[in-house]
Amino acid sequence: MPAAQSGFRLFLPSIAYSQPPACDPIPGQGYEAIPIDGPPTTNPPAEQHPDINALAVRGYALTDAPRTLVDYGGHLDPQAPQLYSLFLDNRVPQFPSVYRVYDWNWSTNTRGDLIATWPVTLLGMATSRGEILRLPQRQAPDIYQGTYWALVLYASTERITFVYTRFDTVAWGYTIHVEGLCVEPGLLNLYRQQNAAGRWWLPALKWQQPFGRANGSEVRVAIRDTGSFMDPRSRKDWWQGR
Repeated sequence: MPAAQSGFRLFLPSIAYSQPPACDPIPGQGYEAIPIDGPPTTNPPAEQHPDINALAVRGYALTDAPRTLVDYGGHLDPQAPQLYSLFLDNRVPQFPSVYRVYDWNWSTNTRGDLIATWPVTLLGMATSRGEILRLPQRQAPDIYQGTYWALVLYASTERITFVYTRFDTVAWGYTIHVEGLCVEPGLLNLYRQQNAAGRWWLPALKWQQPFGRANGSEVRVAIRDTGSFMDPRSRKDWWQGR
C-alpha cells in the first residue's frame, strides 16, 4: 500500500532547549554610561592597548602550578574584590587550567617574557555554558552617585575589562579581566558607542550587576592591583572566608 494511504504517522522527537544560549540578553538588565575621571585613554586604541585589552594583546601560556586556592602571608585587604561572587551561587569553582600572562616592554612596545612575580596570573574557572556572570563584590565605597561600582574599560564579544575606579586606566585600584564569555549585548553596544565617541563616558556596572554569560566550560580571570597582575588563587585576597 502506498505510504500516503497507509494510515501510519511518523513522529519525530522534538529537541528541547533547556539552557539559554550564551549570547542571549540577560533579562531585566539595562546599562548606563558615567563620566570618567581624568583624560580618556586613546593612544593606542583600547582594542590594541596592552593594559586595557591585556589578555588578547599580551597573550598567556599554560603553566603547571597547583589548580587550587593557595595561602599567602602578608597584608589582607578587606576591600579586595571577591571572585566567588562572580557566580550567582557564590561558589569556589573547579580550576581546570592555570596560566601566566606575558609581560609588556613599554620602551619597545613589544611582548616580553611571562610574568614571573607569581606562579599564576590567569585562572581558568569551570562554568556551565550560558550561566550568568556578575560584577564581583567588594566592601568599599561606590565610584559614582551611590549606584555604580565599576567602570568598563573594554568589551568585545568574548572579553571584558573593568576597574573599580572612574579612571580610564588600570594604573589605580583593582582591575579584573574576564574572557571566555559572551558580554551582554546591551552592554557591548553601549561600550562600542562610548568608545567611538571618545571614551569621555564609559559604561558602569551596579552592585553585583550581571555583565555576560559563560560561553563554554571555562572562563579565564585575571586580577590586578594598581596595574600589577596578581595571583587569582590567593585565598586571603580574592576568596576571603572560602
